[in-house]
Parts: sequence; structure tokens; C-alpha cells
Amino acid sequence: MEIAKNSVVALQYEMFDAEGTSLDKTQPDEPMVYLHGGYDGIFPVVEEALHGKKVGEKIDVTMEPDDAFGEYDAELVRIESQDVFPAELEVGMMFEADDPESGDVMLFTVTEIADGKVVVDGNHPLAGKRIRFVATIAEVRAASKEELDHGHVHGPHGHHH
Repeated sequence: MEIAKNSVVALQYEMFDAEGTSLDKTQPDEPMVYLHGGYDGIFPVVEEALHGKKVGEKIDVTMEPDDAFGEYDAELVRIESQDVFPAELEVGMMFEADDPESGDVMLFTVTEIADGKVVVDGNHPLAGKRIRFVATIAEVRAASKEELDHGHVHGPHGHHH
């Protein structure tokens, strides 16, 4: 079966930065599974490369920041007073906060702690980076009516209600 709109796709993938360093990869028994066809389950550029492929075929896509995790936005770096954070605060910890402009919940990473101040960064850790996405198609099947109604995959390796 070829990958087409409304198919469920399971991938084994690995992502690399511009220097070839591995950033993330699936485990052999835990593929990434998504609903194909514009449901926002995977990068659009990767989805386009996968369209029409079959089990066992591979793709190798290099994405610019705009196609992956976005450009780095210096305005998403904020300095906050340390007293608004838990006592056991460490660099690398992540916190959710409301974006005062959009009202969206954002994820911030603590990047520095000094002199009673905390620097937090709302950028994705891979923002501003060129990413290479290499994947092998492990499985392709037709999506169920329930998956199509919900816009995501159910069952093993997918979403559970």
C-alpha cells in the first residue's frame, strides 16, 4: 500500500543537525506513527516526501528552520525574578506559562540562574537550526473512521482515549 491521504504511517526515523550529530531517533519497537494527509502530525515537508512511498522505502529530507522548528526569536527570551520559581531550580528545567499577547500556553526552558534572576527561553531547543530527517517506512494502513473523525491515530503507538 502506498502512503496517501488518510493512511496511517509508522516510521523509524533519525534527525541530525547540520554537523551530522544525531538529535533524536525512534527506538526499534516504538516507531513514530501519524495520520497522513495534512493533519499536522509531522512536518509538512516530510509528509510531502513520504507521499506515494511504500513500506521499506526511505526518505532523506533536509529542512531549513522555517520548515522545521522555526527561526530563533530573541523576544522569547525573558529574565524573571528567581522568587517566582520553585526552590529546587536548575538550568534545563521547563515551565509552562501563558503568553500575554496570544493567551497560548508556552513552554520555557531555564537557561541561566544568577544573582536572583532566571533567564528562560520560549524557543524550541532546535529553533533556528537546519535539520536532516532520515526515515524508513515501517508500516502503512488505511485509517479507521474513528481516527479520521478525531484527526489522529489510535491504538498501538498512537493516541489513546
